Amino acid sequence: MQLNSTAEEAMEKEELRVGGLTPLTSLDFPGELAAVVFCQGCPWRCSYCHNNHLVPPDSATITPWRQIEAFLKRRQGLLDAVVFSGGEPTLQSALSFALTRVKAMGFRIGLHTAGIYPERLGALEPHLNWVGLDIKALPEDYPAITGAAGSGERAWESLRLLLATGIPLEVRTTMPQDWRLAQGIEMLMRRLADEGVQDYALQACRDTNRRTRDWQVTGFPAPRPPEAFEKLGETLFHRFVLR
Repeated sequence: MQLNSTAEEAMEKEELRVGGLTPLTSLDFPGELAAVVFCQGCPWRCSYCHNNHLVPPDSATITPWRQIEAFLKRRQGLLDAVVFSGGEPTLQSALSFALTRVKAMGFRIGLHTAGIYPERLGALEPHLNWVGLDIKALPEDYPAITGAAGSGERAWESLRLLLATGIPLEVRTTMPQDWRLAQGIEMLMRRLADEGVQDYALQACRDTNRRTRDWQVTGFPAPRPPEAFEKLGETLFHRFVLR
């Protein structure tokens, strides 16, 4: 694909900030062999984030976008897809340009997002072949996880937007270690099913940094493990995956 001078100048001014690359995975885009591009930066501060190094908008280990493109050109015909993950990919205005470039190489496009910017997500729709959407909780419970007011409303707006587009969608929830939030998982699963979600994954929380759990302090029982919701998930959703 030939770039005009305006596009070249835009690329020079702002490139996608890439904090990491997984060269091959069969897990991050269902049914496809893919590479994963990890975008640097996220405006939320989720207590159980397992990619803390990708939260700051800048990093000393940023990989130049031209290097990512060179890698992908060598993988044409070998990989099926490229997944943009993070961090939060939609934080960066350069994402649209990167998706355009990668799709022009013949790759299918996957996106991992928390739905932080529904209006930006809507604009990316023509580029996307599959989306993994992180829905953390019911809308009212989001601030306790993200530290951001109004975060739940934005995430659920993104959910409805994606369901309306018909883009293949997997919704994921990380099982929180917080006892009070964990008790709402069953209600959350039912609400997602009512919204029309069919593919759902419940993930174990890798909360290795917190030395004490609130249930140990308060005497509340420990949260039920994800496996405890397997039968409910099989009933509510077309595809239910425990991770």
